[in-house]
Amino acid sequence: QVQLVESGGGSVQAGGSLRLSCAASAYTYGSYCMGWFRQSPGKEREGVAAIDRYNDTTYADSVKGRFTISKDNARSTLYLQMNNLKPDDTAMYYCAASDLCRGGYYPTGASASWGQGTQVTVSA
Repeated sequence: QVQLVESGGGSVQAGGSLRLSCAASAYTYGSYCMGWFRQSPGKEREGVAAIDRYNDTTYADSVKGRFTISKDNARSTLYLQMNNLKPDDTAMYYCAASDLCRGGYYPTGASASWGQGTQVTVSA
């Protein structure tokens, strides 16, 4: 099973930037879609950004133009560059990988692998 380890979360002021990393083991880029999700207390988990095997990407409307998802094949690592952060971006961020991709992009299904999460806190 793919193992995913996130890092890079932290606390920043509004307008600041963070880069999240997700290191994957036993990862086959040609067979997986990967993505970032977030969840804050009392809210459902939502997809933030995802990338497919062809490196095509998709973003939630709330983060378009501010967040960028990318992969580094040499490092088997998924990134999420987050710029112009807003307090509403505060959440636990998770990366995921799957051979099933909702809408062609977002990892889904019972066999999806998830990381443990990294907290992002944005203060006004």
